[in-house]
Amino acid sequence: MINRKTFATAASALLIGFGTVNAHASDAAIAGKVDCIAPAGPGGGWDFTCRSLGRLLDSYTQGGVVVQTINMPGAGGGVGFAHVITKRAKDPKVIAAASTATTARLAQNQFPGMNADMVRWVGAIGTDPGIIAVNKDSSIDSLPALIERLKQDPASVTFAGASAIGGWDHLKILMTAHAAGVKDIAKIKYLSYNNGGSAVTQVVGGHIDALVGVASSSKGFIESGDLKPLAVLGRDHLSAPLDTIPTSHELGIDVDASNWRGFYMPKNVSDAEYQWWVDTLRSASQTESWKLAMQQNGLEPFNLFGDDFDQFVIKQVRSLNDISKEIGIIK
Repeated sequence: MINRKTFATAASALLIGFGTVNAHASDAAIAGKVDCIAPAGPGGGWDFTCRSLGRLLDSYTQGGVVVQTINMPGAGGGVGFAHVITKRAKDPKVIAAASTATTARLAQNQFPGMNADMVRWVGAIGTDPGIIAVNKDSSIDSLPALIERLKQDPASVTFAGASAIGGWDHLKILMTAHAAGVKDIAKIKYLSYNNGGSAVTQVVGGHIDALVGVASSSKGFIESGDLKPLAVLGRDHLSAPLDTIPTSHELGIDVDASNWRGFYMPKNVSDAEYQWWVDTLRSASQTESWKLAMQQNGLEPFNLFGDDFDQFVIKQVRSLNDISKEIGIIK
């Protein structure tokens, strides 16, 4: 049985008022325009993370910090990772979107010459539960039906996802099939797209059989009826109005595949600059406006910052390395 990291939820207890916001913004070590690197094309999860940060900090700092999203696709996030390390190594006014997809690539040594210790991990401000969904007209009407089809012929269903081959979305379906007892999981067909929006579009358009993705980029299509969700990949239900989607655990499949949303920044910034980002993200993520944004966009609470987040990332890289070896992605 695969050992998997269960993502703990750290609930916020403190609400930050606008008076505190004013004081915090005026004392900020960082102000003005900052860049958020979204290491994928527009419309996907990393793009969403950067643009959400822009709205969050604009409100929280009352315009004191303006976030510019820079899309930098390539190598499953590797181009953006390399850019931060090599081009912006001491720049405190750049931050990059990251997720479980990032740690999966690092776990598989897919960023040549780079590792998790070469950046500073700032924090996570939410998690994006993994889902499997199909076109509204698909003959597949449940996760058990999908699994049965894969057991009969692993190559009979083609999946679309946003990660590279062997990346987190690909891992999700391999982990799910492995946990359900599907043989020859290496034969499962998976097509990689540049972002979650493109993967969803392929399934909605009937070009690909099934989506293995996340709640945030699927929510609107599920609510409109264009996507038929089969399961949330975890123990917990999504928040309303998607709370009726069954979980993989309810359906007898022991798999957890949530996708945290967070940030890293250059390794060589000062401790004070790093701490400003840690403190600002921690406080801003506790506001009611961010909680509402999470609910509206299919995110669930998951808050870790600074050293705690750094240790979480290092442990997850090790865990995903073990999982990748067990299911045959790497040796």
